Amino acid sequence: MYFASDNSGPMHPAVAQAMIAADTGYQPSYGTDPIMDGVREQIREIFEAPEAAVYLVATGTAANALALATLAQPWEAVFCTPLAHINVDECHAPEFYTGGAKLSLVGAGDKMTADQLRARIESWTKGDVHTSQRGPVQLTQVTEMGRLYTLDELHALTSVAREYGLPTFMDGARFANALVALDCSLAEMTWKAGINALSLGGTKNGCAGVEAVIFFDPKHAWEFELRRKRGAHLFSKHRYLSAQMQGYLNGDIWLEAARAANANAARLAAGLRSVPELEFVEEPAANMVFVTLPRREHQRLNAAGAVYGLWGDLEGDADERLMMRLVCDWSITHEMIDAFIELAKG
Repeated sequence: MYFASDNSGPMHPAVAQAMIAADTGYQPSYGTDPIMDGVREQIREIFEAPEAAVYLVATGTAANALALATLAQPWEAVFCTPLAHINVDECHAPEFYTGGAKLSLVGAGDKMTADQLRARIESWTKGDVHTSQRGPVQLTQVTEMGRLYTLDELHALTSVAREYGLPTFMDGARFANALVALDCSLAEMTWKAGINALSLGGTKNGCAGVEAVIFFDPKHAWEFELRRKRGAHLFSKHRYLSAQMQGYLNGDIWLEAARAANANAARLAAGLRSVPELEFVEEPAANMVFVTLPRREHQRLNAAGAVYGLWGDLEGDADERLMMRLVCDWSITHEMIDAFIELAKG
């Protein structure tokens, strides 16, 4: 019963097979392989963005940090939420790769509103040499609490950013999960909504370790290439990144995997609604479920072998409520989900 993270599951067989197929003979290195040529054109086609600059890196941290470094000057502020991955989970990598850009927090949780963003931008006085200058806006889709920005919310936020001449970057580690949940096109959730750059996640949705960085304006291409090389994230045997993304995208495997992950989380959430003392923190929107239970229930679940994210220690007041995060990927079985539900019911 493993619900700790969608990082922990296996590769999708189609991704594994694509890597095996690429593992023969000789191919050009450093991203000049013919597989990458096909991936680049495929991404441009599905995003309806024929001039987009497309690159691959192995980690989400590299994708986020290098993309933001391309969009932000060292003296600028990057506007993000307090729970944004770049703020709480990346060990100051964005600050490091940008050369010192400051993270300026908007709102109080995992989502920001247009009014909150405007107020925060205004808090940095334009042209004051003594303060941070206004820089990119960063949004996470799916958010760190498993919620979604609607298309209307995205438009409202990017409109504020454009009003101040600021670019918007989307952390799409779970982009596919959001896409199938909103049932919209890729273009509608990105450049048509005002998103300037995107990290398209693969690792959490069936890949071994690959993320695409997409700039919808190709003017950023050369700078990103230099930053990727300087930051030690340009793979020599790049074909193994290319092959993962190829296997992921071909036949819409990535959308199939995301639908399965979201459906698994919906099944889990439906079963948990009948668990005594369990309370939902947020209404599940994609493949993550956040709920609370008394500590004694967590002790019982852990003793039975359940693995999930827990906010707090197992030792302490037995009645204190602790939040848990349950994440489903494409590979988790209905049997595992149902077993956990029965265990939770006691």
